[in-house]
Amino acid sequence: MQKKSRLLAHGAMMAALYVALTYLQNILIPNSASFAIQFRASEALCVLALFTPAAIPGLTIGCLLFNISFAGALPLDFLVGSLATLLATAGMYAFRNVKLKGYPLLAMVLPAISNGLLVGWELSVYIGGGFWLNALYVAIGEVAVLLTLGTALYYALRTRGLDKRLFG
Repeated sequence: MQKKSRLLAHGAMMAALYVALTYLQNILIPNSASFAIQFRASEALCVLALFTPAAIPGLTIGCLLFNISFAGALPLDFLVGSLATLLATAGMYAFRNVKLKGYPLLAMVLPAISNGLLVGWELSVYIGGGFWLNALYVAIGEVAVLLTLGTALYYALRTRGLDKRLFG
């Protein structure tokens, strides 16, 4: 029972952090987290799926809550964006132990694939521009976030032992 409560609390905190960070980014740099070429810093939190399964529902719900509450979000984004986050975090968790020289490179690029394909399709429906171009733009933003901010978060948690203390 205590483990389930802990996972629930972790997931809720991740959802709240995702929403807060995404809103903060949109306040500081308007529209930088909401269009085809986006650098949504909160996506770096996907790295938490390498440490705990609580990140899967937590970040999915966080994405859903932001997309529902943000006036600029498109209706399909409620479903498609949340599904992309669900697939990204589930994939990261599944491949968390596949490492290249101690680094989970495959897991780090999985969100770019799921978001690129799903959100790229969604953008093609709403704004046109061609599916592959939209998918590429979304994937580039996702890879940039995960390979910079995500990597920094990953190593900060690992080198300080916070991964074990928080999620172990």
